[in-house]
Amino acid sequence: MIRLNDRLSAMAAEVRPGQRVLDVGTDHGYLPLYLWERGIAPQVIMSDISSGSLQKAAENCRLYFPHESFDLRLGNGLEVIKPHEVDCVIIAGMGGILIRDILAQDRAKSLAFQRLILQPRNNVGRLRYWLLNNGFHITREQLAKEGRYICEIITAEPGERAVSRNLGPERIEYQYPHTLIDFKNPLTEEYLRRKLAEEEHILAGLRQSSAPDREAIRSRQYRIDYLERLIKKL
Repeated sequence: MIRLNDRLSAMAAEVRPGQRVLDVGTDHGYLPLYLWERGIAPQVIMSDISSGSLQKAAENCRLYFPHESFDLRLGNGLEVIKPHEVDCVIIAGMGGILIRDILAQDRAKSLAFQRLILQPRNNVGRLRYWLLNNGFHITREQLAKEGRYICEIITAEPGERAVSRNLGPERIEYQYPHTLIDFKNPLTEEYLRRKLAEEEHILAGLRQSSAPDREAIRSRQYRIDYLERLIKKL
């Protein structure tokens, strides 16, 4: 029986029963195999741009289910799939800008899927910005631990909602949105306090500079004040 860590379990919980699933960058293939084994997803497609990674998924297919045949596809992003061939797309464990670029490469195809489950390793604000400004809305935000890291998981679906068009993708409002409070979980405060400590460390360094950049200091202080307000709302 396939067992998942907290990060993969949180993503698995976002798949609706009966949805056909594509796992982009599947690596070992644990998540799609788990979804298939438990009857959550009747069809799973595992894809990766790396033949070596896809081979690891193929080996796990044979190890856990030697008498079953699975759909493994070598290719880049969404190029391996046709519109409406699956209902749910999972893209996890890569940078937020790369996830954004995969979705943006064929926006019409991305909008054809019922649900996206995304777990960026970084640049999550820029990914949120793209989603909210390209026809998607975020239905859930999750946090899950993996080792010493706290990972962010975004579930998004087609359908526009009102957004602040005057805010750029670099803004802290996209990096740490109020939806983190709306969907708070036991890790939310720890996560925000970690980020606050990082911002305070950067500010201390700016202030100790031999030629302090006042604009950079003001910008960093704004980020600190914003995070403090979010934490108070908890």
